[in-house]
Amino acid sequence: MAATETVDVVVVGAGQAGLATSFHLTQQGVDHVVLERDRAAHAWRAQRWDSFCLVTPNWTVQLPGFAYDGPDPDGYMKRDELVAYFERYLESFNPPVRTGVRVESLDAGPDNDRLRLTASEGTFSARSVVVATGSFQHPKLPAVAQSLGADVAQLHSIAYKNPEQLPAGAVLVVGTGQSGAQIAEELHESGRDVFLSVGRCGRVPRRYRGKDTVWWGFQGGAFDRTVDSLKSPAEKFACHPHVSGRNGGHDINLRQLARDGVRLLGRLQGAEAGTIRLAPDLEENLRKADEFAESILKQLDEGVAKLGLPLPEDMNPRGIGAAVPNEADPIRELSLRGADITTIVWATGYQLDFSWIRLPIFEATGYPLQRRGISSQPGVYFVGLEWLHKPKSGLLLGVGEDAAYIASTITTRAHGKPMEMEAPA
Repeated sequence: MAATETVDVVVVGAGQAGLATSFHLTQQGVDHVVLERDRAAHAWRAQRWDSFCLVTPNWTVQLPGFAYDGPDPDGYMKRDELVAYFERYLESFNPPVRTGVRVESLDAGPDNDRLRLTASEGTFSARSVVVATGSFQHPKLPAVAQSLGADVAQLHSIAYKNPEQLPAGAVLVVGTGQSGAQIAEELHESGRDVFLSVGRCGRVPRRYRGKDTVWWGFQGGAFDRTVDSLKSPAEKFACHPHVSGRNGGHDINLRQLARDGVRLLGRLQGAEAGTIRLAPDLEENLRKADEFAESILKQLDEGVAKLGLPLPEDMNPRGIGAAVPNEADPIRELSLRGADITTIVWATGYQLDFSWIRLPIFEATGYPLQRRGISSQPGVYFVGLEWLHKPKSGLLLGVGEDAAYIASTITTRAHGKPMEMEAPA
């Protein structure tokens, strides 16, 4: 049996959160190792479709010590460009990443002041562990997926690459968050017949008064709200409104997709013998998407008014859009074979999976009990989760800020100084 390796800090995961944490630990001279089961930045390399683009502008790519400085700050990097950015980031400070190492468990271990990690390559004893595995850990499939026969191909959006990957025939896309809406648009533009099961996600205008809405939100402090400002903890898990960075960035309006030929359906409720059952909520869901966009524009109007600056007129349409086919009387049942649907793309999100952490530090939702990344277990920290501290905590825009805070906290604890917080909110 291999000897236990002793290290001050173990960072689990070499995505944006793990690398940002490693940067700050390196800057502070902290002995640490980053364990990654695949390759660094694996999710960006392997879990995005071929035409994927960022939905936030390039200037929001602000990993510590390596903010975007390219020629197109207001553009939207494609997947391969972003992977190249990560490659350059790795070269810039050479973090101690060990790839191909799967962490199987984390517990308190036999020594009260150290933590034990069991991994595919042995055991590690650490004073501190930073969990940086992200929010998108395990693809979530609805139970109805098990009710469909083998004659229809099924894949989660994490496995979707391009239209040519799918068998000939129509495609049903389930879910209208960012991935579902963008994939449905791409499939339609490729010439496929597309059915789109519309969920409750909102849409967000791409631009407002000549600037990306993300820019206005940044200027107005929207990304610096803290988690204690939320009306309900459930808001942490709200779906991302749909918009696109492709072709220079544009709105995705489901009503326009319907006018272009995409057939909109209500939420998927069940299936029997190759026939799917659909909720009668299409009209309501389209209305809510428009209302969400309207609420964003009103918030921006209020922010702009406070600036008191002469600004161009906002050209975004306001209010509820014109009705589209079948909106008021949506399809309630649909035969997959009758509609020639040969593929279902499940754009149904992800669920957290911290089952490998054998410590009582989680809410019933599976979200860690923590405050600003500091968990209720001394020495265990989290970085990179959505709404860890702010809405930008899970983004390339803000993960570095949280990583800096955790790295500083680890250093403070190592020097025996009083800590700001070692307990959850």
